[in-house]
Amino acid sequence: MSQASEYRCIGCMEETVMREFDVSHLSRTCPVCGEFDRFVNTVVVERFNALAADPPAHLHWEQLDRLRKWLIAERLSRKDYSIDDIEMTVAEDGTPDDSGADAKA
Repeated sequence: MSQASEYRCIGCMEETVMREFDVSHLSRTCPVCGEFDRFVNTVVVERFNALAADPPAHLHWEQLDRLRKWLIAERLSRKDYSIDDIEMTVAEDGTPDDSGADAKA
């Protein structure tokens, strides 16, 4: 039997569930906030929180929307990417453009 993994509701960040499988996230209705939303693997949540506490300047973290932040945290915590592999394309006005976060080829 595999080791259980913990997942946290990204809507309220209060409810957690344990599952006998290990994926980046799962979707379900949260009994606390009532939203049908993602429950994110706590490994990803921890990476997200670490990035928010000390964001690398080249990511323009404060300008990213929440989904892009979660995608970056997921890539760094669950795939073989380092922080240097993540690039942000920035528009002339200094905001991230619609292409979002990309790993270097």
